[in-house]
Amino acid sequence: MDPILSISCRTRSTPFTRRVTEAGVKGYTVYNHMLLPTVFDSVVADYVHLKKHVQVWDVACERQVEIKGPDASKLVQMLTPRNLQNMGEDQCYYIPVVDENGGMLNDPVAVKHNDNRWWISLADSDLMYWIKGLALGRKLKVDVFEPDVSPLAIQGPKSNELMARLFGDDIKELKFFRHRKIRFGDNEFTVARSGYSVQGGFEIYVENTKNGEQLWDALFEAGEDLNVRAGCPNLIERIEGGLLSYGNDMTIENTPYECGLGKFCKGDAAKDCIGADVLQKELENGPKRQIRGIVINGDATPPCRDPWPLVNAEGKPVGQVTSAAWSPAFNTHVAIGMVDKSDWKIGNQLTVQTSDGDRAGEVRNLPFV
Repeated sequence: MDPILSISCRTRSTPFTRRVTEAGVKGYTVYNHMLLPTVFDSVVADYVHLKKHVQVWDVACERQVEIKGPDASKLVQMLTPRNLQNMGEDQCYYIPVVDENGGMLNDPVAVKHNDNRWWISLADSDLMYWIKGLALGRKLKVDVFEPDVSPLAIQGPKSNELMARLFGDDIKELKFFRHRKIRFGDNEFTVARSGYSVQGGFEIYVENTKNGEQLWDALFEAGEDLNVRAGCPNLIERIEGGLLSYGNDMTIENTPYECGLGKFCKGDAAKDCIGADVLQKELENGPKRQIRGIVINGDATPPCRDPWPLVNAEGKPVGQVTSAAWSPAFNTHVAIGMVDKSDWKIGNQLTVQTSDGDRAGEVRNLPFV
């Protein structure tokens, strides 16, 4: 029997936790000190439903760091090697955030409201303290704080139809990684064409905790004939889509180039980023290892709760698998791993030392789909 997760006041509930419980959640993890659902029916059943219908996800654990003030844009550019100079006030950018050594601290989505106001929508880490430290150390004119904002994701091929029923057909015209304001009752929320799946969808940034259940209920009422269900980020679907998980597939020990994020490290503005000099040297020399897809042969494996070593034909350790799952679409195990340069060539054969014994593996491109 797996250990249970003991929930206390230190494990923060979300504006949607009561509705998630009523929907029959079977598992949680802790993400940014908050509850994040991990399974409702089963991982496979949730995956199949997500690819056919529409789900509502409680992703309030994607906490926002608001940066507000005359130096807000300057501070955000210091966080990332991605060039933000031409970013519009209706755009969201996926940004690698690095430390002074070029190590990944987070891979959030930056939501720009205007030059003086930004939200940083976090992956799992206490990044706010780093941002506060930079602001204080550089004596920047900004306030850095966590606003009462809780994202709710609408994901799946029927997400357009569900959103249109509540907010009008023009919501379908919202472009990828763009955001706009929507009216819901007496409230106005930011909604973005984004989400942690490759099925397409939206994220609604619900301001004010008390509005959470009202919006949840309205979505389920509007989508009853669309087979709408409560859902959550799905391990199988994210691996197939090559979506990385900070803390699993990449950590502070890895640079953006190692994580395959080099395309986000270009432009003159990157020189203003903390760690720019280190990243420039790596750009010139190339990374020594990099994220790859791995196909693993054999029957079902146990969960990859600790990294599985990768070994080449000579018996030399050449990396590790960090996320793995059985894929119904490919009828095999798909995985994400970090592979040394010597062995990262697509098609290369490796041995995966799983917690259930050695398996044959093959290096593949990401995404699998």
